[in-house]
Amino acid sequence: MKKFFLRLNQNKGAIFGLYVLIVFVLVSLFAPLLAPYDPNTIFDNQFNLPPIWSGGEVTHFLGTDDIGRDVLSRLIFGTRISLMVGFLVVTLSLLVGVSLGLLAGYFGGWVDQIIMRGVDILMALPSILLAIVIVAILGPSLENGIIAVSIVYLPNYIRVVRGATMSEMKKPYVDASKCFGASHWRQILINILPNCMAPIIVLASLGFSEGILNVAALGFLGLGAQPPTPEWGVMLADAKAFIETSPWLVNLPGLCILIVVLSFNLMGDGLRDALDPKLKGR
Repeated sequence: MKKFFLRLNQNKGAIFGLYVLIVFVLVSLFAPLLAPYDPNTIFDNQFNLPPIWSGGEVTHFLGTDDIGRDVLSRLIFGTRISLMVGFLVVTLSLLVGVSLGLLAGYFGGWVDQIIMRGVDILMALPSILLAIVIVAILGPSLENGIIAVSIVYLPNYIRVVRGATMSEMKKPYVDASKCFGASHWRQILINILPNCMAPIIVLASLGFSEGILNVAALGFLGLGAQPPTPEWGVMLADAKAFIETSPWLVNLPGLCILIVVLSFNLMGDGLRDALDPKLKGR
């Protein structure tokens, strides 16, 4: 564990990403205290005000949108929604994907065949297209968008966990525990699962960024969160008509998505390098 933290600390990109994410988490936790206004409050006769550095007003530091809502307040509350989205997507995909991957890798045979054929079906379509199809069936909403993206990323977890489980099944400690009468569930949950955690942790950290990005894409298409929810994808969709006259309405939520996704990717890459078994002996 000490070597892991030392190796992670040497990755400056991962540490930078971690610090940035801590800031965003704090912003999301204290959003009601940090936001100057309610995100849905409309200010009369204050439409499309520019940010303060472009001649805007001090009372609206990042300006207002096309119907007079404070952009800074909506971005702050959007942080809470986006991080919640990433957490829920990873949690749902992790629980279902790890369970199915363990079952497929451990039991093999017809269990493996059924699960992997389902994975092949899910992977037959591009991820965003499959998410659109699922949301079109369930109906446009933030909750259904989360479910759709979680289903889309199930194959990633199933394939990785299945491969790791099959690799662990070949090791002597599994045979030894069988000789001592260990049950299937003890083998899966106590013996095998802890030894598969390294790739799962890396995949989960990268899944945060993918979940946030894809739910934001669904929101942009009008299939995810619905107005007036202060979600970054919805803010982009609302502002696309003003990209030439009020570019900050597009740039600011887009920049927030970029920073959060980049930070998660940097941290995920750092975790992958720190947990790589090939690097442990160096």
